Amino acid sequence: MIKRYCAISLISLGLISSPAFSAESKPKLVLQITVDGLRGDLLERYKHNFGEGGFRYLMDQGVYYTNAHYQHGNTETIVGHVSLATGAPPSVHGMVGNVWYDRGLERLIYNVEDGDYSLLTSGADVNKSTEIDPTQRAATKDGRSPTPILVSTFSDELTISNSGKSKVFGVSIKDRGAISLAGHTGKAFWFSKATSDFVTSDYYYDSYPAWVERWNEKNIPAQYSGKRWELALDRDKYTLEEVSQEQKFDLAGFQRTFPHPYGPASFKYYSTMLTVSPAGDELTADFARTLLQQEKLGSGDVTDYLAVSFSSNDYVLHLYGPSSLEAEDNLIRLDRTLKALLEDIDHHVGLDNTLVVLSADHGAPEASPVAASLGLKRANYFDKKTLLTDALKQRLKDEFGVGEEIFRLYAQPYVYLNHEVVKQNKINLSDLQTAIAEEAMKIEGVAYAVTSSDVAAGRLANTHINQLVSNNYQPNRSGDIYLVFAPRTYINDMDGLTVASTHGSPWSYDTYVPVIFAGYNTKAQKVERAITPYDIAPTLSNVLGITPPSGTTGNVLKEVVSAD
Repeated sequence: MIKRYCAISLISLGLISSPAFSAESKPKLVLQITVDGLRGDLLERYKHNFGEGGFRYLMDQGVYYTNAHYQHGNTETIVGHVSLATGAPPSVHGMVGNVWYDRGLERLIYNVEDGDYSLLTSGADVNKSTEIDPTQRAATKDGRSPTPILVSTFSDELTISNSGKSKVFGVSIKDRGAISLAGHTGKAFWFSKATSDFVTSDYYYDSYPAWVERWNEKNIPAQYSGKRWELALDRDKYTLEEVSQEQKFDLAGFQRTFPHPYGPASFKYYSTMLTVSPAGDELTADFARTLLQQEKLGSGDVTDYLAVSFSSNDYVLHLYGPSSLEAEDNLIRLDRTLKALLEDIDHHVGLDNTLVVLSADHGAPEASPVAASLGLKRANYFDKKTLLTDALKQRLKDEFGVGEEIFRLYAQPYVYLNHEVVKQNKINLSDLQTAIAEEAMKIEGVAYAVTSSDVAAGRLANTHINQLVSNNYQPNRSGDIYLVFAPRTYINDMDGLTVASTHGSPWSYDTYVPVIFAGYNTKAQKVERAITPYDIAPTLSNVLGITPPSGTTGNVLKEVVSAD
């Protein structure tokens, strides 16, 4: 039985602040909430439409950092999630992108791919589905594990600190969202679009816990069959005008205007429809709340850890952009979902016993047509085919005696060269990289092209962008040339799917995220000082008095560790 129950308290409604605790006490639970793609300004932009007890509880009763930026260049999902988990940039933790080229295997690698493991047979096999997440199509193995993460996470250090007594879990629609924060020593569950179940791999379990099987047997996703994503509020209460048809995009028949039908459960893309709407977050929260109760988190003598990564915001921003009814309504509905989750936490553990931290893995740009309509004429979509210019082909022929065979592929944000051809032709790799980078920077839409040789040798000028690119460099995974597109310019083709907005740049709209600590031993305050999300993991470690993650570069946030 759970040892402690708290009624839905005034604390959860934000009406009183949490009591201070002695330095010797520890929270019973750390709840780490990640909202995928939540740019730092969006909470304030849409706050007037939030209710009590969700985002408002965190913003008004927590330590709210309003000037947090990542310090790495490739602001993609796995990069940000692992940075949150480890307190380090990709140059340290190794996750340089959602995919990278493995020169030994001679193919793209998906970030949490691990051929030594497989999805549990009673769950879903991602290879059975034709609607796998686009970045997963690069992988040929269905096994998933945290092994590719090169350093320890906060959750790992928590496990080590008490010889495995802490219960550690990660939950998300995305496998990479769950696996990254659960770390090497925790357990992770994610949503399979193939079967509409929450699944895991045999890295974590030999068989599914009975409560997971029961949750899946309920077939909760089918409850959305035949229903529609409707606006949560009256139309006149929304902040923004509806984006025009020319500025909106659809996926596999998903409607461009409200209401958005989910379709029947038999529809080929039914589960995808759920994930690109508030339903995805609702399913994630329902599973997480079930886990909280069934695993009795926060009821023991040591601190437990639950990471919940909400993915729908990211998908909605990709399809519609931040300035859309869909983006606002999704956050309104996520606000209600968060309130219910926090009420459950308060009931079963107590928010005064729970240290809550909320952040995001990256931000997002406005859709280029929207930005252009506001006068930002340089905003544009980039066609990667334009990288291979006639001038570049001629220079490759004249200076190095090679042609297009010198290129392996482009995988955001890197150009990978064929090193076998380089060796066969006895080409100086640094000179080749420099020549390609120089030609790339002549192309409209390319702001910078940075060679890995220059990064490795420390030959870059001391600029902010160069530092962020350097922080993304890992010698065994990074490509030869890092491309930085001009502000609000990006490739809008994701594995054949046309999208409105794509993150992944070093520009501030992609690096800017909220950071909020609330609950246990925190005092409401808004802090404008510049920080980085890398600070979260060492701060959590400091609160618990444990070793920080092995590669952390972040700093301890004084406002969180001191109750005064």
